Amino acid sequence: MSERHVEGPLQPGDRAPNVVLDAITRDGKIALEDFRGQSPILVGLYRGLHCPFCRRHIAAQAQLDAALHEQGVESLTVVNTPIERARLYFRYHPLPNLLAASDPERLSHRAFGLPNLEFTENETEWPHKVGMNVVMSMQVDMPGELPAPMNRPAAAEYLNNKDGYEITEADQRMAATGQGQLFGQFLLDREGVVRWSFTEVPEGGHRMFAAPSPQELMSAASQMAS
Repeated sequence: MSERHVEGPLQPGDRAPNVVLDAITRDGKIALEDFRGQSPILVGLYRGLHCPFCRRHIAAQAQLDAALHEQGVESLTVVNTPIERARLYFRYHPLPNLLAASDPERLSHRAFGLPNLEFTENETEWPHKVGMNVVMSMQVDMPGELPAPMNRPAAAEYLNNKDGYEITEADQRMAATGQGQLFGQFLLDREGVVRWSFTEVPEGGHRMFAAPSPQELMSAASQMAS
């Protein structure tokens, strides 16, 4: 895939690049070009499976798969996890009908304009740099998942322990280079044009670890299908 550099995330009206990646949940490759002229598609570009927040976002997207299909919309999940590790994870944590692809180099994230944050001691220039003083002040509130609001590192550790998720060497490599990767979801029409998006980029970091509501996502999908 030719790498495309953009300034900020793709916006509604922008044409999405053709991304070609290794399929996780089936054999072969997955290309966005394959869907053009065929159906709209929701593309979820997540951090690696080592991120417990992204594992939950992936499961939430998968739960909407049937409803999206009713609207004629396909769904693709992309993770920054090497193919062997990702296939092992989904073998033991299957999500019915999940179409997923591996992108450990984060080429698709860059092509869609999602920044990879650099962590600094106390310098913040969102969305390119963030100080650890800011990170430690970010409270993650997940009722039912966390016993109380926690800072991001503590919340991630708690959720990984809760899930029984064992960090492997492959996970450590991905975390070392892409821990600051911001995620996004992009709804593309049949011609590959972005019609709706949700990313962690806006609002100076207040969207970190958040996700769109199912109602918001399905409303966008139904409007495109009509």
